Amino acid sequence: MLVALYNRTFEQEDISTLQHIIAMLEQHGLQMVFYKEFYERIQPHINLKCTPRLFSSKLDLPTNTDMLFSLGGDGTLLDTISFVGGSNIPLIGINLGRLGFLAAIPEEEVEAAILSLVRGSYTVEKRTLLHLDSSVPLFGDAPYALNEFTIHRKDSSSMIKIHTYLNGEFMNTYWADGLVVATPTGSTGYSLSCGGPVVFPQTSSFIITAVAPHNLNTRPVVVPDDNVISFEVEGRTEQFLCTLDSRTEIITSNVQLAVKRESFTISLVRPDEHNFLNTIRQKLYWGIDKRN
Repeated sequence: MLVALYNRTFEQEDISTLQHIIAMLEQHGLQMVFYKEFYERIQPHINLKCTPRLFSSKLDLPTNTDMLFSLGGDGTLLDTISFVGGSNIPLIGINLGRLGFLAAIPEEEVEAAILSLVRGSYTVEKRTLLHLDSSVPLFGDAPYALNEFTIHRKDSSSMIKIHTYLNGEFMNTYWADGLVVATPTGSTGYSLSCGGPVVFPQTSSFIITAVAPHNLNTRPVVVPDDNVISFEVEGRTEQFLCTLDSRTEIITSNVQLAVKRESFTISLVRPDEHNFLNTIRQKLYWGIDKRN
């Protein structure tokens, strides 16, 4: 089995965990290919039997990679989406960050998770992405997101107006700081912090949530993901922010934007003892009395 290892940053206290992960993978005979920048940072702290292969983009990530390890938080895992694209290489997230809805395997369960992979006792979940179409080139060769697409004000404290359409039919004008269109996977991200609902990953839907709306009767809306959602943006300034997950572009009001379901999916790996309900119970403290 060939596994790729990706990390964008780590703290001194993470080194022992990273050393343990790499040593376990090597111990079980798994071949490794490292993200180049990660290998250069971790190399002084590890002792491998042979020099590993390196990759720096999806162009040099080996096509026969069986799995990609994301070593960090949810933001780190979101970075890996642009590496795997439509290749169907499964992703597994080891949480070295804080909350970790996507990178849900904590440090204390790393050893059990790797053993599950070696034994084949894991599940691969297909997650939908959203795709951005725009009248000008945006986000290079990766105009897609696992979590969300957003439009947001940029330089002014004034709110913006976002005219929103479903399949070309007018839906609503949002007077707000911005607008989030989230996938079910992204429902526990930015959308949730703006008052959006928790949606199970298997649900075929998009969640439209306003950011600090001016109209108090504005509520999140869940729509089927076979809709095309398009936008026209107005504001006192000419520039706005447009994001796909953690990537940002600056746009003007004459840029036409539309999001739809991406034609391919992303595969997330979870050990059999992990599931979505377990994750949200742990992360959101559901069923736990925190009053004491």
